[in-house]
Amino acid sequence: MIECSHGGYAPGMTDAAFTVSRLPAAFGATVTGLRLADLSEPVFQALYRTWLEYGLLIFPEQHLTRTEQIAFARRFGPAEFEFAPISNVRADGSVRPDDEGDDVLKILKGNMGWHCDSTYMAVQAKGAVFSAQVVPSAGGETQWADMSAAWDALEPEMQSRLEGLSARHSLAYSQGKLGHAHREGSAYSGYGLTEAHPRLRPLVKIHPETGRKALMIGRHAFAVTGMTQAEGDRLLTELCDFACQPPRVWSHRWSPGDAVVWDNRRLMHRAMPWDMRQPRVMWHSRIAGDPATEGAPEAA
Repeated sequence: MIECSHGGYAPGMTDAAFTVSRLPAAFGATVTGLRLADLSEPVFQALYRTWLEYGLLIFPEQHLTRTEQIAFARRFGPAEFEFAPISNVRADGSVRPDDEGDDVLKILKGNMGWHCDSTYMAVQAKGAVFSAQVVPSAGGETQWADMSAAWDALEPEMQSRLEGLSARHSLAYSQGKLGHAHREGSAYSGYGLTEAHPRLRPLVKIHPETGRKALMIGRHAFAVTGMTQAEGDRLLTELCDFACQPPRVWSHRWSPGDAVVWDNRRLMHRAMPWDMRQPRVMWHSRIAGDPATEGAPEAA
C-alpha cells in the first residue's frame, strides 16, 4: 500500500510505497520512496491525487533523463512543449554574458516576477515538470505561491469585488516592461512574444478538477475590465502583494537531480536571482491545458 506521512493509506496499492511529507506552508509536499521513471499506473494515479491535493510535489535525487522527464510529464496530459532549457548556458557549454543584449537572459530575468505559465497563450498550461541539472552556489531558488489559499484568505467584500472582473494577459506586455521585444535573429525563439492579441482571463479561476477558486493574476496580467490602467495596476499589485506572503509561499533550494511537478491552475511561481556568472541549467516540460477549461479568447 502507499503510505502518506500526512495520514491515511490508499487501499489496494501493493506494488510500491511512497511517503508524502507536508511542507510548512499552505500547500506542497516532498515525496520520497519512488522512482518517477518507473511508476505503475495504480501508483501514478495515487500520485496524481496527491498532486491535486498539494499543488506542488518535490522529488529529491531523481536525476531524470530527457526521455524519462518527457514520459513522466506526459502522464499528466499532452505536452504544450516536451523539454526546453531554462538556462544561462549556451549549447556549447559557455555561460551567457550578463549584459543588456541577450534576449535569453531577458526572459530569465522576466521569470523572476510572479506568474502562471502560458496565461498569454490561447490555452493556459495545466502544469509543469521541472528538474535541476546544474545549480549555482547561492540563489537561483524557485518560489511558488498558492492562489487558492490566497483567495480563501481574502475578505468577503474583496471576493465579491473581484467576481466578474477580468484582465488581459500578454508576454509582450510583461517583457516590454523590461525593455524586451521580439526581434529577428534573437537567441530566444520568440515563444509567447509573437502572440499578437492579449488573452482575456477572469481574475477568479475555478479549478476544473478540485472546484476550488484561485486568483488569476501575476506579471502577465494588465488592463482590468471596467478600470483605468492606473486603477487596474494598483489592484493587481495589491492582490499580488497580499497573495504572495507566508504561509502561502514556499521557496525550494535546488540540488542537482531534484524534480518537481506543480499545478499551474493553482500556483504562481518565480525564479530567484543568482550570480549569472555561474551556470544554472534547469529542464522544463510544460503540460498542456484543456481548451475547454484553460482556454481564453483574444481581448478586443
